[in-house]
Amino acid sequence: MRIRRTFPIVLAVVSIAGAVVLAVQLRKHAPPEPARLLPGADAFLYVDYSWVRRTNGKPFNPVNHDPEYEQFIQDTGFDYERDLDSVAFAIHYPETWPGGGTGGKAPEPRFSEVFIGRFDSDKCVAYFKRMAKSIESYNSVNIFTIPIYGRAFRIAILGVDAVAASNHDDPAVIRGIVDRARRLASPFGGPALLRRYYKRVQLASPVWLVAHLDPASRELGGATNFLPHPADVVISASFNPLHLPFRAGALHVRAEAWAGSEEDARVIADKANVFLALFHSAEASVGSPGTDADVKALFDSLQVKQEDTRAVLLATIPTEVLRKIAESPDQIPTLAPETPATKQEPPAEQPVKPKRR
Repeated sequence: MRIRRTFPIVLAVVSIAGAVVLAVQLRKHAPPEPARLLPGADAFLYVDYSWVRRTNGKPFNPVNHDPEYEQFIQDTGFDYERDLDSVAFAIHYPETWPGGGTGGKAPEPRFSEVFIGRFDSDKCVAYFKRMAKSIESYNSVNIFTIPIYGRAFRIAILGVDAVAASNHDDPAVIRGIVDRARRLASPFGGPALLRRYYKRVQLASPVWLVAHLDPASRELGGATNFLPHPADVVISASFNPLHLPFRAGALHVRAEAWAGSEEDARVIADKANVFLALFHSAEASVGSPGTDADVKALFDSLQVKQEDTRAVLLATIPTEVLRKIAESPDQIPTLAPETPATKQEPPAEQPVKPKRR
């Protein structure tokens, strides 16, 4: 009899525990909520600014408080350095780029964003109304269209702590964000590219990038120099000690290029290793008495390897380097040693030309 009474209780406890474990596992492999609200795109970037304030107290990208920005703070009550907690970007390549893109007929990339932070709704609404050329009421949410540099910049307040924006030419893009924000959050939601690769992002990563890159797209610059063919790239950074090689007081970066074949992955890894070998050879040949020790540790930590159809790069960034970047972004220490070519030499004396009579 006692077993009969206790069995339902035990079964209920086990069921609840199993549901909790399942929910935790699903959430671990699900992108953050702002990223799941984004539309389909060709690249995604996420930055959590709260960890910067916890470790350093300052943002990485300090804003110049000129009179215009100060007026913006007064009008909206929003200060990026104080109030922004996280932001998720969707990057839309133009459809004319190799392989096509989600940006439509725009000649350059378009962007969609979801911001999470502290917003003064009354002040923001008043500011947007004053700046907007039109206001659309969609699904009980006002979408403000503000002209910026000849583009239609649409912005919508999703809630007390969330704002969405997009400069995509198609108004359906931001409407889709509003629709997803009105539904219950689902760990299975989000853009297809994110659902495919987010599980490769390091656990508790405060900054990560998932992107499709095509070496034929010269507009992407040096980002595609190592790619023989199109590839998907996942870059993430974490303080998690479970990701090796681990160094206390450092941000651990992992970059993966998902190539179309093992041969492509080998080519990517070989090119990256050649670059690192040349760099270390140059450093050894000239010596490095003026090198910043933390920056040198960063470059010494770089490792490149091939894993099946992936090329993987590992790096360790000391938090001291991050602190220096945050405090003086225009004076980032470099590995360039002080050589005769870079020293400030006094100007050589010029021969005095005889005066003509």
